[in-house]
Amino acid sequence: MENDEQLERFFDQMKKQDERIEIPAFPEVKTRKFGFWIPAGIAASMIFAFLFIQEPAPIESTTPEVVIITLVEDENQNQHFTIEESTFLDTWESPTASLLTEY
Repeated sequence: MENDEQLERFFDQMKKQDERIEIPAFPEVKTRKFGFWIPAGIAASMIFAFLFIQEPAPIESTTPEVVIITLVEDENQNQHFTIEESTFLDTWESPTASLLTEY
């Protein structure tokens, strides 16, 4: 109890001292309004950028990267080569696959 009274007196004294302290006057801060200059500048720079955007260059046709040479046998048992050029290899046959079926 005695400690509670001492604490109350201590804080009452602190409050009295705080009441005597002069609070300085803070200057009013003037805030700028957003205005229209910033959005207008952004819009102008976007228009300026769109004027200088070039159309994409047409894609050149790719040169063949793969040459496929196949040996074809016709109905008269004549063999001849066919040569194809492609940009990719879509099928692959093992070079020894014919050994499984012919021999």
